[in-house]
Amino acid sequence: MTSERTTIPDNGLAADLRTAPQIHREDSVQDAIIEDQYAHLVKTVRNYNPAADFIHIESAYHFAKRCHEGQRRKSGEPYIIHPLAVAQIVAEELKLDSESIEAALLHDCIEDTAATYADIARLFSPTVADLVEGVSKLTRIQYATKEDEQMENLRKMLIAMSKDIRVILIKISDRLHNMRTMEYQTPEKQKQKSFETMEIYAPIAHRLGMQKMKWELEDLSLKYLDPVGYREITEALDEKAAEYDGFMSAVHDRIVTRLKEEGIEATVYGRMKHPYSIYRKMYTQNKSLDDVFDLFAFRVIVDTVADCYNVLGIVHDLFKPILGRFKDYIGTPKPNMYQSLHTTVVGESGIPFEVQIRTKEMHEIAEYGVAAHWKYKQNGQGAGDEGRYEWVRRLLENQEDADAEDFIHSLKVDMFADEVFVFTPGGDVINLPAGATPIDFAYTIHSAIGNHMTGAKVNGRIVQFDYRLHNGDVVEVMTSKSAHGPSRDWVKIARSSNARSKIRQWFKREKRDENIVNGRSSFEAELKRTGVTLKELTNEENLPSVLKKLCFTSLDDMYAAIGYGGISALKVMGRLREDIQRILHQHQTERQAEVPVAGQPQLMRPAVPQRAKGEQGIVVEGLTNCLVKFSKCCTPVPGDDIVGFITRGYGISVHRADCPNADPARRKPEEAGRWIKVSWGSDTRESYRTSLEITAKDRINFIMDVSTVLSSTKTHVSSMNARSTPDGFVLLSLDIDVHDGEQLQTVMRRLEQISGVMRVTRPAG
Repeated sequence: MTSERTTIPDNGLAADLRTAPQIHREDSVQDAIIEDQYAHLVKTVRNYNPAADFIHIESAYHFAKRCHEGQRRKSGEPYIIHPLAVAQIVAEELKLDSESIEAALLHDCIEDTAATYADIARLFSPTVADLVEGVSKLTRIQYATKEDEQMENLRKMLIAMSKDIRVILIKISDRLHNMRTMEYQTPEKQKQKSFETMEIYAPIAHRLGMQKMKWELEDLSLKYLDPVGYREITEALDEKAAEYDGFMSAVHDRIVTRLKEEGIEATVYGRMKHPYSIYRKMYTQNKSLDDVFDLFAFRVIVDTVADCYNVLGIVHDLFKPILGRFKDYIGTPKPNMYQSLHTTVVGESGIPFEVQIRTKEMHEIAEYGVAAHWKYKQNGQGAGDEGRYEWVRRLLENQEDADAEDFIHSLKVDMFADEVFVFTPGGDVINLPAGATPIDFAYTIHSAIGNHMTGAKVNGRIVQFDYRLHNGDVVEVMTSKSAHGPSRDWVKIARSSNARSKIRQWFKREKRDENIVNGRSSFEAELKRTGVTLKELTNEENLPSVLKKLCFTSLDDMYAAIGYGGISALKVMGRLREDIQRILHQHQTERQAEVPVAGQPQLMRPAVPQRAKGEQGIVVEGLTNCLVKFSKCCTPVPGDDIVGFITRGYGISVHRADCPNADPARRKPEEAGRWIKVSWGSDTRESYRTSLEITAKDRINFIMDVSTVLSSTKTHVSSMNARSTPDGFVLLSLDIDVHDGEQLQTVMRRLEQISGVMRVTRPAG
């Protein structure tokens, strides 16, 4: 990328930018610290890039200092400390060009000050302005939900990233410094930012190959997400430091001695797994630190690829290799350009450890990812290979029609998941997200292949569409011109957003009329559960507000989107919550106008009764044609022992027999005659809503594991609410729809089998 840059004369713009307001005496110490920090930045840049444009860098510093004058961070220090620290990370850890340093210094000017894009483009360059704009958030736009705002911020950042990879490098540096100084934020803010970092920014760093920054982001996030777990791990590591150091020193010396004997020049060093990596092992596999054996990893850095394979033979001669734990990422590099040989071996003490073998160039890429590929010219311009970032554009295209939640979920899958490498019959390597199926493979080859797919062979054997591919599989797709296109079930089977997006596009294009019918049916079914009719919600008075909130131009467009999977009916209901509550409030007002006579239960229905679904399946002893409803305090389902209560004006309320509200000891004497016998009839309806509460150890991916169980049992979820406790647990409340007590028990048993789950209960009372 090139841009026109002008030299700033000392008596012109540069002099103007250096003009700072009169500083007070009490600020002189802080000002000296700031100047020292800037001098350190200049020294760092000069060490790796003597040809950098220091005039523009200095001008950017003074401009940012003036823009942020009077602003303070939560720590109380002048705000300019933050841009300087971000620029230092960009320089020291990523060694980027002059424009990147300038953009890092200016990265908050558009967002937090009166400075504009035009100002930065005029004073520095359009390229620097583009970088700053790409890093800035969309703070001036109002969004319907927090998820929408996050999606748009991510989408904007990815668009800028696809044009210039330096945008995301600066953004990650920005987030890293924010996490390093997170102790000054409120506990709520700490958790929010840490979760976002763990979910978005650390995995982006991984996708770009920036392992060193990824590890630090993960560890800092864990510190605030689970402070107890983090402290336990770090304290345990400190206690065993002497023991671990002794083991690592012995292994190091053995490898170095043998390599010298063989005449191989190499750098060897060992390291402990970082705390978050240990944390995942301990809490996902329910292990203690003593049970986690692969705590150690050694790196051997050599000059040539041939030396890599020679060292591998030597390591396997020194230590016993573990079968199935060897990976050759030199012959088959990862998509983020990572190359290395990995092997796991067992030492004489019986302790397993990993050895990574790579060249110096491979090591630079492994540590700094795409940043290691940035080239420097005399004018400070980078000559990066933009073709490497085509995957970003594809990712954006795949998510063009997705709503906020789907976008973020798919982003995580495509960018953050582990990969599986498979082969075409011709020997080409195709990388897919872990858990990918033949459907993902077919759509990765071409959308036409996927749309005409009739079957698949893996290693010469016919497999089902949901078969999970493994490393090294040879996959062959069988197609037919007479194929009618993909099945709707494929969206649930596919793992990659690329495949899901192309399937949705096919249905969107080919089945619009069918989508409208199916979408309307799904939406109306969800709406009925609330007690609001479709006619009430979409009348002339409400329709404009509804369409505006959903960002659709017509009801048919909304139905079509639901029908092809662009948005779920449940998600639509969430966005229309206010409108539904307003209509329900109107209903309540109308009912209150019909006050029943005191002491006269209104059990009889109107002359022409309209029997609702919620009334089916209950036999009331001694009564006919009466209004029946299920109590929300205990949510009974077929198979539960039940009892009925005659309410005033609302018919029979059905409780579980074990509900505290139905406990005979708590019944009022004057209401004794209102408790009656009820039983389940034969005409039970399709589904019943009930509630579950799950208590579990809080961990990453817990919600995803719960969702997987619910999906595998074909259980519809109407609501989900989770909260963390200070002692490291999570309390998850679910409202689900089940057919009967047998299905409910199956779901509860499956949930109890999830790692970390302490108990699953049905609340009552």
